[in-house]
Amino acid sequence: MQTFQFAAARGLKMFYREAGAKDFPAIVLLHGFPSSSHMFRELIPQLANKFHIIAPDYIGFGYSDAPDVSKFEYTFDNLATYVEELLFDTLGLKKFSIYVQDYGAPVGFRVAFRHQDAIEGIIVQNGNAYAEGIGSAFDPIKPFWANRTPETEASVRELLTLETTIFQYTHGVQDVSRISPDSYTVDQHFLDRPGNDAIQLNLLHNYQANLTHYDEWHAFFRNKQPRTLIVWGKNDPFFTVEGAQAYMRDLPKAELNLLDTGHFALEDHGDVIAKKIVSSFG
Repeated sequence: MQTFQFAAARGLKMFYREAGAKDFPAIVLLHGFPSSSHMFRELIPQLANKFHIIAPDYIGFGYSDAPDVSKFEYTFDNLATYVEELLFDTLGLKKFSIYVQDYGAPVGFRVAFRHQDAIEGIIVQNGNAYAEGIGSAFDPIKPFWANRTPETEASVRELLTLETTIFQYTHGVQDVSRISPDSYTVDQHFLDRPGNDAIQLNLLHNYQANLTHYDEWHAFFRNKQPRTLIVWGKNDPFFTVEGAQAYMRDLPKAELNLLDTGHFALEDHGDVIAKKIVSSFG
């Protein structure tokens, strides 16, 4: 049975989905931009009979609190700190695997690097940790990274529109009729909340800080060799196949699966991904 819960974290409210018996192996599902734990709505029931599943919404996303940017520092370091508090302090997890997609990678790999003995395995689904994985879709963001001004911000604001959200879900998908409108409709609802544009712009600007952590994450991969499953939508314009293949340098025993779909591979390949997870981690 899946439950929908809220927990207090440093005075803020964090929402999370939970399913599966607590004595099952734990998997923490970490969502991407511009989504929330909603992206795992169909995966969770497929895993709950073998795993203890936790899927949080980051601060500023989904049903979690989204304080104004004047009251909360929206950085990936901070998002990870709140996820840590939920996992270790509130839920008392000792050992778990992480499923990372998009923003879930810099959040999850921060948690993994700081708590290396807690990490039993990694599932990577279009979550980047290598320079060659940064696709051409990031080109409009790079001037914003270099010099944040109203002019450079203008093109980045396009990432917050319904048109771009639909693009993220449908680009590279072979059969668009398999993409539920619920996906991008729910995401856009939260993107369009008053003040959320400022939250997302701060995080998009801070994304460049993730690249400075790549070397230490690679060292963690090499030294710990966690069991790793890679399930990657190969038509993703944001995070490229080269980024998926790069994991194999540091994790040569990883299982690499390139799927004929786009950025949100769960939407049309969820059954395939679920079976891979059960096969590799069950």
